[in-house]
Amino acid sequence: MVANAFRHPVGVIQLHGSVGDTGSMSKCRQMSFRLISKNFAVDVGLLRKGQCGSRQCKLQVICASSSQTSTTDPILSTSKAESALILIRHGESLWNEKNLFTGCVDVPLTKRGVDEAIEAGKRISNIPIDMIFTSSLIRAQMTAMLAMTQHRRKKVPIITHNESRQAKTWSQIYSGDTKKQSIPVVTAWQLNERMYGELQGLNKLETAERYGKEQVHEWRRSYDIPPPSGESLEMCSQRAVAYFKEHIEPKLQSGKNVLVAAHGNSLRSIIMYLERLTSQEVISLELSTGVPLLYIHKEEKFMRRGSPVGPTEPGVYAYTKSLAVYRQELDKKSH
Repeated sequence: MVANAFRHPVGVIQLHGSVGDTGSMSKCRQMSFRLISKNFAVDVGLLRKGQCGSRQCKLQVICASSSQTSTTDPILSTSKAESALILIRHGESLWNEKNLFTGCVDVPLTKRGVDEAIEAGKRISNIPIDMIFTSSLIRAQMTAMLAMTQHRRKKVPIITHNESRQAKTWSQIYSGDTKKQSIPVVTAWQLNERMYGELQGLNKLETAERYGKEQVHEWRRSYDIPPPSGESLEMCSQRAVAYFKEHIEPKLQSGKNVLVAAHGNSLRSIIMYLERLTSQEVISLELSTGVPLLYIHKEEKFMRRGSPVGPTEPGVYAYTKSLAVYRQELDKKSH
């Protein structure tokens, strides 16, 4: 089956390394190339300690990966040069309700948070989604899953488990039809909320009384000052943006439409990168729970298209022409 698959063109090759002679590999010490297709990537290295000719070089698979369920929406009419990015801060959590510092403590949603996630889903129900990224925390995962119950394509979000070979094998899907009706969900700790250190679990008002309002405000709203044993926004930004650039942005560049369900500070960090905000601008950025933001990735740029301001999705976003066509196709299939 694998051999047959490679009888046909499946993607493009990116070549990396140096050559000794122009147009020749006769003196290369190390070469590598990446084969990229829509759902498959493989890094291959040409490695040898000394000089190598075409017959002497050894091929070594460095890294190979394929998505079990990552298939672009078949009714999607958007151009490959354009893709949608949706950012959602999780719905209200039980500790949001109690006004406690939550950080990286794994707390679920309240009833209101569940309703916010469902409402968010209604507002993005006409926007194509091929992949979902969430943090490793349950409140973000619940938000993504609940939102997808409202999507008109009715695809099933499925969390991928690549933490071990056994986990990957045991979660394998063997039906092609089922794969087409699934959306892969990737969880990553790098998208977690900012870690609040010794403030986690403390009441925000009581903490202000204990340490002083100015000190607590500095911990919460400064860019580079962390709370005791915790992370600053700058530290959170370093991990969140690095993950976005390495794992999420390439998906958008390949034409995938991506939903990211995460947290106030990790999303502020990503928005800082998308909109090129300064450290002073990002600390004043507020994100409401359960309110999706839509960006369009096109020609290596991110364009913000807005967020819901009313109870219904129609008319909320300034749709691009491609997204408008996608919605029309959804309407045709529903009749």
